[in-house]
Amino acid sequence: MTDSSGPGLFGDDASGGGYVVLARKYRPKTFADLIGQEAMVRTIANSFALNRVPHAYMLTGVRGVGKTTTARLLARALNYKRTGVDHPSVDLEVPGENCQAIMESRHPDVFEMDAASRTGINDIREILDSVRYAPVMARYKVYIIDEVHMLSTQAFNGLLKTLEEPPPHVKFIFATTEIRKVPVTVLSRCQRFDLKRIDTERLVSHLEMICEKEGVRVEADGLAMIARAAEGSARDGLSLLDQALVQKPGATVTAADVRDMLGLADRGRVLTLFEAIAAGDSKTAIHEARNQYDSGADPVLILRDLLEVGHEAARAQALGADARIIGGADWVARVRGLAEQLSPAQLSRLWQMLLKALEEAGRAPDPIAAVEMTLVRLCAAQKLPPPEDAARMLREGGVAASSQPQKEGRQNAGGPTASAGPTQAAPAAPLPDTPFKTFEDVTAAVAQERDIELELTLERLKVVRFSPHGEIVFVANESQPRDLVRQLKAFLEERTPIEWTIRASNEVAAPVESIAERRKREDQRKLDELKKQPFVAEALKAFPGAEIIAVRDPPEDKPGDVVPMPQQKPSAPSPRKKEAEK
Repeated sequence: MTDSSGPGLFGDDASGGGYVVLARKYRPKTFADLIGQEAMVRTIANSFALNRVPHAYMLTGVRGVGKTTTARLLARALNYKRTGVDHPSVDLEVPGENCQAIMESRHPDVFEMDAASRTGINDIREILDSVRYAPVMARYKVYIIDEVHMLSTQAFNGLLKTLEEPPPHVKFIFATTEIRKVPVTVLSRCQRFDLKRIDTERLVSHLEMICEKEGVRVEADGLAMIARAAEGSARDGLSLLDQALVQKPGATVTAADVRDMLGLADRGRVLTLFEAIAAGDSKTAIHEARNQYDSGADPVLILRDLLEVGHEAARAQALGADARIIGGADWVARVRGLAEQLSPAQLSRLWQMLLKALEEAGRAPDPIAAVEMTLVRLCAAQKLPPPEDAARMLREGGVAASSQPQKEGRQNAGGPTASAGPTQAAPAAPLPDTPFKTFEDVTAAVAQERDIELELTLERLKVVRFSPHGEIVFVANESQPRDLVRQLKAFLEERTPIEWTIRASNEVAAPVESIAERRKREDQRKLDELKKQPFVAEALKAFPGAEIIAVRDPPEDKPGDVVPMPQQKPSAPSPRKKEAEK
């Protein structure tokens, strides 16, 4: 928005000598004054140039982005007429014959209705009765219905027929903040435009321009606070600026003045609080948050400011030198320092925890207590290793240590140490012995208990990691029983003195075999080796179509299994044999 025509045009001046608020005084007078709506303006201009003007428009967006103002501009554009121009036009720099009356809401052919207060079928019936008549002065009869989503079902149904087959001299312009509440039957008959939120940088520039025209001064950081608090709404931004200008009449409004007005914490102190969280210093963090609260900061806004710092640090990390950070040199340097100190996973974890805390603080009976508990959780989380390091340690079988000792270890690696001798590690406590040295031992124990279903499940289980001291990690599979972890944990903890950690994982670096797959592979290997034996190959040739079904190892000989053949006593020689021998 810019004030291309100057204050006082189209009814924005104070006719009675009263003050006109900035939101009215600097209301857009032309399409060029709209901030951030270039795509919509381009579409409307092209439709006018091609004479493809729709009969109904639907304008939607958050509060204060200019829906009603755009509707009036559109009514002016549809009925624009001046010397040499007698067709719809988006070039409204030179006011036309109907422009002033339309902007002052007193034109006989432009009807404005607030659906928030007139929701019934009788109100719509007034419109439908007047639709049949031709316009009095303008090219089109234009009906502007604000907050159209609040119309009753009967009112919408009464409007449908006219929307489907409107007279050529009628145009409808609807505006709503709740587009989902508008029936699809109505939406399908309208050309829809979603008015965008105004980004913070553009809104700051707009506020600077307003201050220059008003002859007042507001510090850049103060304008940035107002723009962020406006959340993309130009009207909210101008209303807050109006409020800020009376803080110090005739003097420069400082960022501290704006901060006190909005109930915000000092931006530098918020950054100090975030740095304490990043360092895992819960004592400093709680003291800082409590001091900000005692100074008048809203607990919920403290969390929102922390979210903003985390977002800026993440953007600085992802975009590098291309990231534009609004603030002074010290602020930018400290935000970039956080981006270098924390990993992407840590920043993401902080963001998620703060987002959840923001919801909890809104419901908590004591919001500052909720903030302090959040700080305790955040600082405790910073003492854990980053998620990617924890996952790597689990895969490698290491023990997760805190991120701070790891960082100190990296800094000391390869350099001189302060100690005179090698550091002696404390002796580890002996781990309890268990009867299960391998996962096959577990499966065998289940088989001995005659739990057939669990045994079959374990034989098909692909185990990534097995520790006899209480850990099993297996590959997740949808066909596995839902209570597998519970069953297996109960079975093992009944037979061992330790607590078992059993979990499924989708991160598998290499293919993993189950017991059943390994047994099948071993049987196939034995079968292939047997077929290579010469006598087996000859037997298969001798019996065409014969097939080896299985290979079994011979049972091991045990004492008493082999019965010795009885020794045959020699028979007595016959008399003839004796004579012959003689």
